[in-house]
Amino acid sequence: MADWVYPLGSASEGDWQISLGAHDSKLVDGWEHTGIKVAELAPGASVSIEAAGEERIVVPLAGAFEATVDGETYSLRGRQSVFAGPSDVLYTGIGRAVEISSAQGGRVAVALAPAQARYPTRLIRAEETPVELRGAGNCSRQVHNFGTPAALEADRFIVCEVITPAGNWSSYPPHKHDEEKDGETSLEEIYYFETRLAPASPVSGSAGQDPVGYARVYASDARPIDVNAEVRTGDVVLVPYGWHGPAMAAPGYDLYYLNVMAGPGRVRDWLISDDPHHGWIRATWEAQDVDPRLPFTA
Repeated sequence: MADWVYPLGSASEGDWQISLGAHDSKLVDGWEHTGIKVAELAPGASVSIEAAGEERIVVPLAGAFEATVDGETYSLRGRQSVFAGPSDVLYTGIGRAVEISSAQGGRVAVALAPAQARYPTRLIRAEETPVELRGAGNCSRQVHNFGTPAALEADRFIVCEVITPAGNWSSYPPHKHDEEKDGETSLEEIYYFETRLAPASPVSGSAGQDPVGYARVYASDARPIDVNAEVRTGDVVLVPYGWHGPAMAAPGYDLYYLNVMAGPGRVRDWLISDDPHHGWIRATWEAQDVDPRLPFTA
């Protein structure tokens, strides 16, 4: 059986701290439709990815970057951290090499998916990113929908990022997208996580220096999968199939994840089925307010 949880350092490749699913990356048995690469750049350093049949989105996680595609350089203003609201991102399309550099240094992710149809390179500014406050009460979370079908013309993938305040649950109720049928699409999914001590936490010394969250994936049919993982900054959880959720922000620690989804179906759409044991939770949100800590902004 393939591994579905990759702690930081377990999927490195060359200059990349994480390199999963790409044509030049660590390959996972049975994994076909999505990939992710993450690099930590020193000031003035750069990384590059050769042209391939993959569409890509460059996502600054911390710091500002320049990305060069087909001889044209795009400035990505970036952000202090993933908890500071949306960032500029760059969609490169297929068959295009990309070089990424940072004058001041920082951390950058590249979401990708094997693709065939060609779409133009597009810079999506932070202020253009649709920001959604999803759920309510302790299921409140903030979603940046820069790579969803409504926001981006692309061939295969759906990409977004989610911020969950300390103590809240996201990816909840548990749901799945592992079948092509009415009301559901078959999509692999990648979760790349970051965590932090929640602001204004009353701690000192070594307290709060191990921010942690949790991720759950479990079987929806006869295919076995059982993930109940602690996650920290730089960890990756793969969801090949099955019910997934919640992604839990432990009390005292905010949780971020970058989602990359794609699949074999004809339609590029995120259509899900809730676990029937827990789907009723959605109806409770109507009587609750969104968590007042949201939105997270710069």
